[in-house]
Amino acid sequence: MEILRIALTVLFIADCVALVFVVLMQEGKAAGLGAISGAAETYWGKNKGRSMEGMLVKFTKILAVGFILLAVVLNLNVF
Repeated sequence: MEILRIALTVLFIADCVALVFVVLMQEGKAAGLGAISGAAETYWGKNKGRSMEGMLVKFTKILAVGFILLAVVLNLNVF
C-alpha cells in the first residue's frame, strides 16, 4: 500500500506543477473600458472555446478536479 501512496503523491505533485503552469499561461480577464461599448467582442471572443485560451481554461478545470480528488484520496487514512 505504501507504493500506491508514493505513486499518488508523485501524481499529486505533477498535477500541482501543471496547474500552476496552466494558470500562469492564461491571460487576465480584465477587458478594460472597451468592454463597456462592446468593442471587446471580436471573432476570437466569439470562438473562444476553440482558441488556445479556451483550451487552457478546459485544462485548468480538469487539473483542478484532479487536484481536489487526489487531495481527498491522499488525506484518507486508508493507506
